[in-house]
Amino acid sequence: MAESRISREDVESAVGARRELGDDLEPAVVDAFLDRVERAIDTRVETQLAESRSRRGRRSNENQRFALAIVSLGTGIPITAIAAEAGGITGIGLAWLGIVGVNVAQRLGRD
Repeated sequence: MAESRISREDVESAVGARRELGDDLEPAVVDAFLDRVERAIDTRVETQLAESRSRRGRRSNENQRFALAIVSLGTGIPITAIAAEAGGITGIGLAWLGIVGVNVAQRLGRD
């Protein structure tokens, strides 16, 4: 990967090379230095974009987990009532075991 920073020594080297090589090769020295600057900028931009994508992905996963937890609790109330009517305490236990299982599976599947 190209360096992401142009140092003072890099600039001094380019200026020194221009002085040593003279006016005839000045455009080549300047072009080579500008290419290096472009590569450094590209590297920094790519790094920042990758970090931004990573942060956005983590936030998205956290939001999905929170939404699933809220939906699970919201649907858990009527599911509990239906399960209690149909299967008693065993029905309630199985219903909540299923709700917890969905949340656990989602958590394990995303990490």
